[in-house]
Amino acid sequence: MESIFILLHMVMAIINFTKGNGTTCILQGEPAYPQLWKDGDIIVGGLFPFHSNWKTTDLTYEVMPQTMKCIGLDFRAFQYSQSLIFAVEEINNSTTLLPGISLGYKIFDTCSSSTIGARVAMTLVNGNENSVLDEICTKPAQVQAIIGDTYSSVSMAIAQSIGPFSIPLISHYSTCECLSDKRKYPSFLRTIPSDYYQSRALAEMVKHFGWTWVGAMRRDDDYGNSGMAAFIEAAEQLGICLEYSLPYFRSYSQERVQRIVEQIKSSTSRVIIGFLDNLDLESLLPVFFEHNITGFQWVGTEAWIFDSELATMDQHHILQGAIGLAIPKSKVTGLQDFILDIRPLKSVGSAIFTEFWEALFNCKFAMQNNSQTACTGYEKLSEVENTFTDMTLMPIFNNVYKGVYAIAYTLHELLGCKKTCPTNKQPDPFTFLQQLKRVHFQTKEGEDVFFDKNGDPAAKYEIINWHLNKENQHEFVTVGQYDSSLTGHDHLFVNITSIMWAQHKNQVPKYVCSESCPPGTRKAVQKGKPICCFDCIPCAEGEISNLTDSIECQQCYQDFWSNPQRDECVKKEIEYLSYKETMGILLTAVSISGAFLTMVIAIIFFRHKNTPIVKANNSELSFLLLFSLTLCFLCSLTFIGQPSDWSCMLRHTAFGITFVICISCVLGKTLVVLMAFRATLPGSNVMKWFGPLQQRLSVLTFTLIQVIICVIWLTISPPFPFKNLKHYKEKIILECHLGSNLGFWAVLGYIGFLALLCFLLAFLARKLPDNFNEAKFITFSMLIFCAVWLTFIPAYVSSPGKYTVAVEIFAILASSFGLLFCIFLPKCYIIILKPEKNTKKQMMGKAI
Repeated sequence: MESIFILLHMVMAIINFTKGNGTTCILQGEPAYPQLWKDGDIIVGGLFPFHSNWKTTDLTYEVMPQTMKCIGLDFRAFQYSQSLIFAVEEINNSTTLLPGISLGYKIFDTCSSSTIGARVAMTLVNGNENSVLDEICTKPAQVQAIIGDTYSSVSMAIAQSIGPFSIPLISHYSTCECLSDKRKYPSFLRTIPSDYYQSRALAEMVKHFGWTWVGAMRRDDDYGNSGMAAFIEAAEQLGICLEYSLPYFRSYSQERVQRIVEQIKSSTSRVIIGFLDNLDLESLLPVFFEHNITGFQWVGTEAWIFDSELATMDQHHILQGAIGLAIPKSKVTGLQDFILDIRPLKSVGSAIFTEFWEALFNCKFAMQNNSQTACTGYEKLSEVENTFTDMTLMPIFNNVYKGVYAIAYTLHELLGCKKTCPTNKQPDPFTFLQQLKRVHFQTKEGEDVFFDKNGDPAAKYEIINWHLNKENQHEFVTVGQYDSSLTGHDHLFVNITSIMWAQHKNQVPKYVCSESCPPGTRKAVQKGKPICCFDCIPCAEGEISNLTDSIECQQCYQDFWSNPQRDECVKKEIEYLSYKETMGILLTAVSISGAFLTMVIAIIFFRHKNTPIVKANNSELSFLLLFSLTLCFLCSLTFIGQPSDWSCMLRHTAFGITFVICISCVLGKTLVVLMAFRATLPGSNVMKWFGPLQQRLSVLTFTLIQVIICVIWLTISPPFPFKNLKHYKEKIILECHLGSNLGFWAVLGYIGFLALLCFLLAFLARKLPDNFNEAKFITFSMLIFCAVWLTFIPAYVSSPGKYTVAVEIFAILASSFGLLFCIFLPKCYIIILKPEKNTKKQMMGKAI
């Protein structure tokens, strides 16, 4: 409806031309007149909502609509207007600022209406004459700049109307972020911070208290919708979720208000962000009390958080513990006394002052009957206590004051004032606007005044908390501050210990949808709910989260693993067969014992080398076999301890070569047994091919083949230390990588081939006469050897970590002990315990 009024009035204000004799220019519509005015060389405009509402008539579109009638006197607007008048008077009395120039003012009532606001703004710009003959209906602007309006929606309509004329509009209370858009509002400036900063400050304050689950109510106009949009944007960046964001306007129907009430009552959040003004909350308080909506933690904007009348109305403490942002306290010397010294009979604009005085003291100047008190005009303001006598909004009065001084300093600069200012010179609007945007000065109280590129001042707020005093009344207590000009976390300071929360809580209440996830877990958003509602999922193995409310778990680096609590990456346990652990100690002891036992047997054989049993069993091969067995026992030690380059190459090659020497010796002994019986046949001279030299050469040849295999293996792809990370995730297995698997299996296969060949030959010779036959012992030893190594293959492949090495050592020791015990223990038994059988006669007579 208001937009239709604006359109109609602007259409009615279009200049009509009639060409020919008697050309007349008529500005259609009833002219508007200022409520307060004063002549001067340069006029400052003022637009304030002296009334908070209006009456409209039905539109017939047949006749010009009547001017809307304003109702509901607002005392605050009188305070704002007196701040403008005070500043003008102070400047006129100054000898340094605009000397020789007198400022005047014209102050209009916008009636809190965008329609009326746009109309009276156009009146200020173009004048209110009824007709001008033979002239176009435009003239230089009556005013240099306009102070106002209080409400953002009205300021938007005014700024759009006068923007094309480059007339500055300086608002003291319009905070909508949208007004910072210089493309739409090129001539709008303000002395109050934009809601962009207020929204971010509110979001940061909510985050500072640890609240992530909140509700919101917003005024259903540009102020509320724009401010809430900025808050939601900042809240999302800070991880704050809104359960609801409800629009509200005091003209809503009861059914719509009831739906709002039901939604708030059914919500789980206990914080309400109130992007409303004082009039909205005044209409909401009775509704909230009726439906018992209490105990909520309110967070408010500067539009209501510092309103004493609202605090007085809140008899049921609906807003108890409210916390929010307010314009910092300020002082303008002499302003309070000026406002409270107001007199209707000495003030210009007696009609509005008459209405004001009658409402202030509940009296009448022109009495019609004796039912009311007569007004004298000399009533004392000290005897009343109401909105007008309340000076808590001094920061807003100061905003009006700074706006007037910004105009004066800009004029002083453009007019080139020195000792005096030229009275016949007035800057054009565009030049004045550009200079006004660059103005920078200090007030008499030392406050810096300037505008940024968007026409906004620096954002500074006090954080206000509603306390209950001993008389059970609300008090406004400053508990912190916000300064956008400071960097980092310094721009927000809150003294939490001095805050009184809702429901008389002394500690910061916890308002979250889900409890914080501790370190070691991550957040998983609940399906269909905002991100603030989540479950805490433990991190997987190998992953950690060391912060509260981690969104995801971090993978530990390759050599690290998560601890049991999943909140720290610790170095993985390194596993290898160590000399210090029980298994390593036992295997070392067995290896050394085997080597020691072999050397003992060698000593026994050496001491009895001339006895028949030693000679009969090829003593040279026996000693070589004992030497190689000693090496076999000792080579198992290379498998124990932390793998290194040299140990990895040595362990397999030493094992391969020493075992080939052993099997070669056993093979030589077997061949000697077989050939010895072949030599007993008539005419046989086969033994000449199996003498000591041939035996040595055969052992050397078999061993050389293995050496060549090992050299090729070490040359092409040698074994190397390797961190096995695949078998166990939680630990690192240090092992020797074979390098070339083919090389390893070639070494092992060659040993197996010789062992199998030796086993077959010994098996064939097992039933020869026992006198010189040790083939059955060799057969048994080879049977054990082959069984051990055939069992080793699947065990080696399937054993994890250090047990792979243990299996290989066990196979080496088992096969070595098998050879040692099967071949040499029977002979040691005869040498030591049955020396009477160790004779040539016994050797020639019957089997051992």
